[in-house]
Amino acid sequence: MNALGYVAEVSTVPIGEILRRYPLAVDYLANMRLAGVDETKTLPEILEDVDEDMLEEFGLDREEVIYHFCAFLEAFSRAKGSDEAISSVTILGGRDKTGRPEMVELTITPGEVVSIVGPTGSGKSRLLEDIECLAQRDTPTARQILINGSVPDADKRFATGGKLVAQLSQNMNFVMDLTVQEFLKMHAKSRMIPDPAAVVEKCFAVANSLAGEKFTLDTKVTQLSGGQSRSLMIADTALLSSSPIILIDELENAGIDRREAVKLLVGNEKIVLMSTHDPLLALRADKRIVIRNGGIAKVIETTAEEEETLHKIEAIDSVLLDIRNQLRGGGIVAKESIPEFQEK
Repeated sequence: MNALGYVAEVSTVPIGEILRRYPLAVDYLANMRLAGVDETKTLPEILEDVDEDMLEEFGLDREEVIYHFCAFLEAFSRAKGSDEAISSVTILGGRDKTGRPEMVELTITPGEVVSIVGPTGSGKSRLLEDIECLAQRDTPTARQILINGSVPDADKRFATGGKLVAQLSQNMNFVMDLTVQEFLKMHAKSRMIPDPAAVVEKCFAVANSLAGEKFTLDTKVTQLSGGQSRSLMIADTALLSSSPIILIDELENAGIDRREAVKLLVGNEKIVLMSTHDPLLALRADKRIVIRNGGIAKVIETTAEEEETLHKIEAIDSVLLDIRNQLRGGGIVAKESIPEFQEK
């Protein structure tokens, strides 16, 4: 819809219906001191009853308010509709720390999980950074990232909003003094989701299912622990974020249910790449990238034999999880509660 279309809509449709179609418009009206208006009236009808002196404080007359309001709706609707359908991400090899070329061309599609493994300091985070900035041979590794088989344009690479890539780092620090509910509601409204309250409730429930220690909707985001913050952001990324590519740095250090976190992201058709030292996460991935000396040494597809091994690792992990929960709850770990795992 063009600008004239929005003017026609705003001039004929009651403001209550406009607010249901464009939830973020509530904040615009509040900033113009027009909160709590009669929702059965159109915006022009509402402005007829507004004191001109109040409008002058904003340097606008009635027609200009309508124009700016429509420009606001057009801008956010354009942003909402600009989410690009991602069918693939391709990593074209660059070079390692010694200048040796990476003989790699790896294409990843939605629903796939790729783990990135290697010793500490080998360059796992650097690969994530290359993907995050959609590198075009302009980083120290000289790698190139293609989207849908093509070079992404500059608008996609350097956009401040609606980014294709979301990165969940090891340290999640909030600077806004909002409650969890306010934070989720703000994001839901900015995405112009039709029923933000329902999505906020679902996102909150999912976040709490991932976290070790539960929190409430009234908890300040600045008061969340590291694990709780990661849980909230994983739920937010899966259910609210438009970014189709998710990068995770060492999920095992988050203190959350990492298996369910990965399942959640993949279930929402995200492309997931995660650096990890956790064998469980590494083997749950469809492929794993092995990093050595700053470069991609090889790409390995998870084999059927490794998937069988994974079941044994999960059994061990379940025992360790039970022990962790006992200790966190102040319990005593009895010797007989630890089954013996013997090599065959």
